[in-house]
Order: sequence, then structure tokens, then C-alpha cells
Amino acid sequence: MVSVRYIVDDVRAAVGFYTARLGFDIALDASPGFAAVDRDGLRLLLSAAAGPGGASQPMPDGRRPQPGGWNRIQLAVDDLAGEIDRLRDAGVPLRGGIVVGRGGRQILIDDPAGNPVELFQAT
Repeated sequence: MVSVRYIVDDVRAAVGFYTARLGFDIALDASPGFAAVDRDGLRLLLSAAAGPGGASQPMPDGRRPQPGGWNRIQLAVDDLAGEIDRLRDAGVPLRGGIVVGRGGRQILIDDPAGNPVELFQAT
């Protein structure tokens, strides 16, 4: 299993999003500071941006962990258009439109903290 850590503003909201909207299962819920959710061999570690946990500690220069950015997890889907419609109907924010590239089509969505998730359909 591969693990990826996302910094989030609200662990409970992130767990709800990943389980209800993207088909993850809860592996561990230690809210409000931490949770882990699993899907298809991926464990997504959801860490609060503030608090006593190691992932929320500032760097020596004072920078603090925060959600967002462009690094992302990629979830393979069979029907990108159908997933977009389902997520749009649920109010999930989209980052632009479908992008066609080498080997497939993709779109970026945001989790509740603004972390990107790529949905990818191979061609």
C-alpha cells in the first residue's frame, strides 16, 4: 500500500468528502487531528493543519504546513464525464475543465481544504 499525506483544515470534513464522494473507506479515524482513508491500494493520511501532531509542526524558518498546491493524488475512473456530473451535482468544486493529454483525459477537483484530486480516464 502507498501512503500520501494531505494537510487539511478540518479532518472530519475531509473524511466525509473522501468516503462519501470518492469511495474511500475509513482505515483510522482519530479526529479531529488525524484520519486515514483507503482506496485501491492508496492510504490517504489526513492531518490537521494545526495541533500537536508531527505533520502540523512549523519548519525551522517558520513556514507552517497548509493545504492546497498542485501536487495531487490521481484516481482512475472509467467514466470521467459521469463522475464530473455526479460530483458537480454534489457541489464539489472543479479546477477548470477537462484536459486532454498523453494517454487520457483528466480533471482536477478540490477537497474541502483545497487539496487537488485528479480524476483520470485512460484512452
